[in-house]
Amino acid sequence: MAFPTDDMRRGTRTPDSVAAKLEQLILDGVFRPGQLLPSERRLCDKLGVSRASLREGLRILRSKGIIATRHGHGSTVAHLLPAQDQSPLMHLFKSHPRTLFDLLEVRALLEGESARLAASRGTPADRVLITRRYQEMADYVEGADAIDVEHLARLDHGFHLAICQASHNPVLVHTLQSLTDLLLSSVFASVKHLYHRPGPREMINRQHARLHRAVVQGKPELARRVALEHLSSIGDNLREIEAESERLERSAMRLEGWE
Repeated sequence: MAFPTDDMRRGTRTPDSVAAKLEQLILDGVFRPGQLLPSERRLCDKLGVSRASLREGLRILRSKGIIATRHGHGSTVAHLLPAQDQSPLMHLFKSHPRTLFDLLEVRALLEGESARLAASRGTPADRVLITRRYQEMADYVEGADAIDVEHLARLDHGFHLAICQASHNPVLVHTLQSLTDLLLSSVFASVKHLYHRPGPREMINRQHARLHRAVVQGKPELARRVALEHLSSIGDNLREIEAESERLERSAMRLEGWE
C-alpha cells in the first residue's frame, strides 16, 4: 500500500510533496514522536518516489526540526512539543495530589470527545487497533497472578490513546500525547487505589468493555457517555477513599489523644 499525494498522482513527486506527505503522516500519528522512520528503501516503495526525492524531502524536514538524523542510525521523528514534564508547572502538578481531580476533569473533556469522534470516524483498521489494545489489557487482567500496577496503567493508557487516535483529529491526539506523563500518573493512581478493591475493579473492567463496544460498534453518543461515566466514577471513588482515610485519621487522633 502506497501513500500517494495529489502531486504524486500527477507524477511530479517533488521533494516538497514528499516532505508534505511525511508531515501529514506525522500529524496523523502514523509516525509518532521518538519513532524511527522506516528505511529509505521502504519509504521509497510506500511513497512511490525516487531515493533522491526522498532524501531531499527528509532534508527539508530536518531543516524544520521535524526529524533528527544520526549517521548510521536513520531518522527519528522529533518531539514536537517542549519537554513540559520538567517545567516548574509540571512539577507542581505532579507533587500536589489535589490536581489529580483537576486532571480527571480535563481527561473527561478530551477523552469524552475522543470517544465520540472515534465511534463516528474510526476506520476498520482503527477498530482493529482499539480491539487489540483492549484485548491486551483484558487478557493481562484475566491471566495475571499478581497485578503489576505500572504495567496495567500503561495498558490502560494505551487503550484510551488508541481511541483518541481513531478520532482523526491531529490536534486532539497531540494534545493528549503532550500530557502523557500526567495522564499516566492519573491512570496509575486509579489502578493503585481502586484496582485491589473488588467493587471498583469490576466497575472499571465493565466500563472498559462497554467503551470498547460502543466505539467499535459506531455508537458516538453512547461512547461519549460511557467515557464520561468512566472518568466521573473514578473521581467519585477516589474522593470517597480520600474521605475515608481522613475519617480514619480523625478517629485515630481522638482515640490516642494528644498526650
